Amino acid sequence: MTPFKVQILSADHPFFRGECESLTVPTLDGQYGILANHSNMIAAVVPGMLHFTEPGKPVQIAAVSHGLVKIENGEVLILIDSAERPEEIDINRARREADAAKEAIQQKRSIQEYRSAQAMLARAVNRLQVREHYQSTWNNK
Repeated sequence: MTPFKVQILSADHPFFRGECESLTVPTLDGQYGILANHSNMIAAVVPGMLHFTEPGKPVQIAAVSHGLVKIENGEVLILIDSAERPEEIDINRARREADAAKEAIQQKRSIQEYRSAQAMLARAVNRLQVREHYQSTWNNK
């Protein structure tokens, strides 16, 4: 496979800069696959599992939050609020965050607070799913 340049930048740090042979990004329309020489485009990124393959390495995954992906002239730029490798996710903290978000959703609050709680819940659930996927994959090796 032909490699292409990828930058994955989260709000607080560069998550990944380098070459990839393939990339799969969670978007509003589902998982979106990207290979070398992809046409130019911009799409919204939603909380989910991002997959990327560096040349000569196994597929890597990350939990990502909202953002956008831009492909221009064969290079990919992903700007997201957060990105975490599965081994960086504290599963107990993610469970506490999910519980707190569920509680906030159940309370009668403003639309803004409700949407904020929904976003917090989506992020926490995504982190749990990525961590559990990683653990089940790791345990089956």
